[in-house]
Amino acid sequence: VQLVESGGGSVEAGGSLRLSCVASRYTGRTGCMGWFRHSAGNQREGVASIYTGDGLQGSPEYADSVKGRFTISRHKAKNAVYLEIKSLKPEDTAMYYCAAGGSWVTLDSKEYKSWGRGTQVTVS
Repeated sequence: VQLVESGGGSVEAGGSLRLSCVASRYTGRTGCMGWFRHSAGNQREGVASIYTGDGLQGSPEYADSVKGRFTISRHKAKNAVYLEIKSLKPEDTAMYYCAAGGSWVTLDSKEYKSWGRGTQVTVS
């Protein structure tokens, strides 16, 4: 599956952004998608994950560093997931990647099979 992210940009601290990720096809009856970020000098960090299968949606998972500011959501009909980011901080500056193919809600990047090319978020 191919993933295309959009919605990044340059914003001032305290601002908001909504990132979108659209998958090229249905991601399956079971599975999860997630958002990760990578900035220079840091390891890739999982920030949010959500169940995207056909069953009941459980609770998303968030990194402690973004809880209360980031909200992940999904739109099954569009094969899309979104990341709403509020109260942006300079330390949120990073390339944000969408990932699919996870078997369960997790922030472990090794569990995902497909990755997008990323969308840059810069906070000043």
